[in-house]
Amino acid sequence: MNDITIRALCPAGAGDDYDWAACCEAFPRLHALEITPQSPRYHAEGNVGIHTRMVLDALLGCDHFQAARGAQRETLFLAALLHDLCKPETTVIDPVTGDIGQPGHSRRGAVDVRALLWRAGVPFELREAVCRIIAVHQVPFFAFDSRRGESPEFIARRLSWSLHLPDLMCVARADMRGRLCADQQARLDDLALFEQLAREDGCWGTPRVAASAHTRLMYARGAAVHLDTPLFQAPGSQVTVLCGLPASGKDSWVARHASDVEVVSFDDAKAELGLKHGENDGLAAHRAVDKAKALLRRREPFVWNATHLSEQMRGKTLDLLYAYDAQVRLVYLEVPSDTLFRRNARRDTTLRQQDLARMLHRWEVPLPWEAHEVSYQVASGRPGD
Repeated sequence: MNDITIRALCPAGAGDDYDWAACCEAFPRLHALEITPQSPRYHAEGNVGIHTRMVLDALLGCDHFQAARGAQRETLFLAALLHDLCKPETTVIDPVTGDIGQPGHSRRGAVDVRALLWRAGVPFELREAVCRIIAVHQVPFFAFDSRRGESPEFIARRLSWSLHLPDLMCVARADMRGRLCADQQARLDDLALFEQLAREDGCWGTPRVAASAHTRLMYARGAAVHLDTPLFQAPGSQVTVLCGLPASGKDSWVARHASDVEVVSFDDAKAELGLKHGENDGLAAHRAVDKAKALLRRREPFVWNATHLSEQMRGKTLDLLYAYDAQVRLVYLEVPSDTLFRRNARRDTTLRQQDLARMLHRWEVPLPWEAHEVSYQVASGRPGD
């Protein structure tokens, strides 16, 4: 499987159809969808494979998809094709009632698809556009009935800062049309209302404007602020938070760009404590956090050098920094898969290749609203890297 093969799966023009067999050959995990049951309440059409093909059929009939070209068209098709890829692994059947559910399949699907497309060499922008849609493809269905108590305006605005809302809505509509359920029309009506809201609020097809980066950040994190009024930011440390898989170039970035500032590093803390990879991580984390707090209290600039791979782990660092009024720049680093594993094999580390591969199951690329500034530095990879 490679980039060219994957992108060729997308029907090129009007009237062209997709080849399901070719899709399954490129992504063998699609075969498992054919034997994965779904709740008859929401999917009376049958198994996940049937649903996925119905979604693709609905997508091909969508005006937005028919008007799309190039990478945008490929994004829509791949997101629809792979949106339920992790339903087999997340299927839960209640032993008493027989109810079927697939909790967390969207988020896990985005993580697994990211690893698959990265290994295949799919360009970063295309890959992340696909994964961001997969991660939230159900969110528009429930924008007016959020389990988190979020308003539809908040949902639309934050989504607009991470993806192209018309693309998400195109896939969401295809997902809803590609099934048999009692509330199908009601959900389609909700999608139409959500689109109208986004249009009126100025976030349909473009990120919602905010008065400042700090205003946007605090709003996205749930603060009760008005987006059109600049929010005062108290003075604090200027902090660069590095993010990326091991061997993606974080140490080299520090050497090139931040050799004159303090560095907080879990790896350095482990080395100072004489610990190997996976050995007493809590002690090393405590040491690194203590150093960060001391710098934050003095409002000194520094770099936080760690993988920060999952949203959960990244969130712990960011929560601490924002509690001390830090101005945060997130720098995400990435290299191709062959470069990454080659680097890890030849460097002085206790991180085994199989451990590195397992880390892919926690890999969530930061979203643009997670910091005051987010920079994506993706290397193409060259011999000798």
